[in-house]
Amino acid sequence: MILLAKNKRVSYKFCLYFFMKFKFLGLLFFFGLVACTSIPNKVGMDASKSTEHVQTKQSNLPKQELTVAVLLDFLLGETALQRGNALVATDSYLRLTKTTRDPRIAQRATEIALHSQQLSLALTAATIWVESDPESLIAHQTKAALLANTGNLIEALPHLEKLLTAQKNNVSEFFMQLNNLLANNSNKIEIFELVRRLSKPYSLVPEAHFAISQAAWFANKFDIALEEMKFALILRPSWEIAAVYQGQILQKTSVISAIEFYKNYLKTYPKANNTRIAYAKVLMTEKDYTGARNQFQRLLEERSIDANIFLAVGLLSMELRDYVVAETSFKRILELDYRDLNSIHLYLAEIYEKTQRIDAAMKSYQAVAEGDKYFPAQIKYAFLLAKRGELDEALKHLRDIPAKDDPQRVQLITAEAELLRGTGAHQKVFHLLSNGLERMPDYPDLLYDRAMAAEKIGKLDILERDLRRLIQLNPNHAHAYNALGYSFAEHSSRLPEALELIERAVKLSPEDPYIMDSLGWVYYRLGDLDAGISYLKQAFVIKSDPEIASHLGEVLWMQGTKKEAENIWRSTLKNYPDNEMLLNVIKKFFP
Repeated sequence: MILLAKNKRVSYKFCLYFFMKFKFLGLLFFFGLVACTSIPNKVGMDASKSTEHVQTKQSNLPKQELTVAVLLDFLLGETALQRGNALVATDSYLRLTKTTRDPRIAQRATEIALHSQQLSLALTAATIWVESDPESLIAHQTKAALLANTGNLIEALPHLEKLLTAQKNNVSEFFMQLNNLLANNSNKIEIFELVRRLSKPYSLVPEAHFAISQAAWFANKFDIALEEMKFALILRPSWEIAAVYQGQILQKTSVISAIEFYKNYLKTYPKANNTRIAYAKVLMTEKDYTGARNQFQRLLEERSIDANIFLAVGLLSMELRDYVVAETSFKRILELDYRDLNSIHLYLAEIYEKTQRIDAAMKSYQAVAEGDKYFPAQIKYAFLLAKRGELDEALKHLRDIPAKDDPQRVQLITAEAELLRGTGAHQKVFHLLSNGLERMPDYPDLLYDRAMAAEKIGKLDILERDLRRLIQLNPNHAHAYNALGYSFAEHSSRLPEALELIERAVKLSPEDPYIMDSLGWVYYRLGDLDAGISYLKQAFVIKSDPEIASHLGEVLWMQGTKKEAENIWRSTLKNYPDNEMLLNVIKKFFP
């Protein structure tokens, strides 16, 4: 029989209504089986280690009468959860927790409060949970994490000490989870001191030194972090995770020391594969791609079906321009269960392009399936059609590619413009970009490209208008300043204004060889040949572009260094035999 407080009875029809409406929940409540799920990892706990259920014996549970108020709060809380209202659910379950002092309900209230990110209410519920079931380790762990992550480390300490004492046979696991438990506390110095205090009685436990090292690392005490990790490895020399971390700590101050450590460790433990991966990554940061690839190839001896290792070997081989090994690696991935085959098809297409196998490259681009890589793959396919001499088919292919938004529409327009520009159809390019701007006004890429097209057909007023509008929209657009300044230097007598614009571009992008080329050219136009040659040479060292070569050669010729100018033109012409600007400047001085 269901009893009310003060011995009043609840009507049979009233109970029957709620029982039938919430039959399953009512049964759970009647049998005392309030759902106990793992605490979310919001408090810094390892979710895989937080599945302990409340083990309180039935005889120790509080004897609680099911009053109308209790029943209503229970039903209100569960209904609110089903409807996604965690705030109402938290409020209801917290009232239930205070009323019943039942550890199972306290755990449920804590979980719901955490889910709704109400940490203070979660702490209130967790406190009752600990008080009502003082032997529950998960209760102590939850309260300790909440206290620590809300800045109450001193209050968290006794709960952590209880956890540590209770886990006599599992001390190692406690220390490996400790920093994760405290991770959300911003006072890393206090955490370091707390971890060191907890670890003091366990000087022969390697995991205790590992925990101190981690806490020291987070507190920027790198010397202590290194010392403690070294001690952990002394206690357990074959402990690979400690070796990986020691290398990372060393890398903070000396990459060479990290490389030497990994190299020596692998001599002793050649099958330490995770250490070998860490070693390869350090070599990659130092651009030792050959050494890094050697390490990954060693890994393939034991992990011959690991697609990620083949991927690393393939990418490193591309950096080394070893396209044979790269192609073999990527083709092997296609035979394995790899999650992103689209990327592999793109890498293979790039290899085929670099090795002049256009048909194979086109086939690889066509193999890219729907997804984020499909769109760029189709554009590249169109460019290869044009390269093969099938311009009409390339243009049709571009126009048939579906665009889902304005950025993709702009990419298709600029791609078509580039194909047409390559044929010298500058008037068509101008009209194409103008039509694009009518549909998508003030789009930066379209403004810039139309300005360049306007220059080709002598519409310098439109060039200036578009570039000034672009600068107005984006005051940090270095290439807009550069293009406008170069135009003034090339087509007008506005040389001081040209210099001012290009110098602004240099400040925005000081390492850009094309902007440096413009600066050299405007100095030449101003009559300062020495300054012009200085900047043009710097630009040519960064990028041996045919247009930069054209400018540099002309200024050298005008300075009287004709042989050097001729050498620059001839050597660049071998790589760019069809470049219009380079051919014109050579014809100018060798009619």
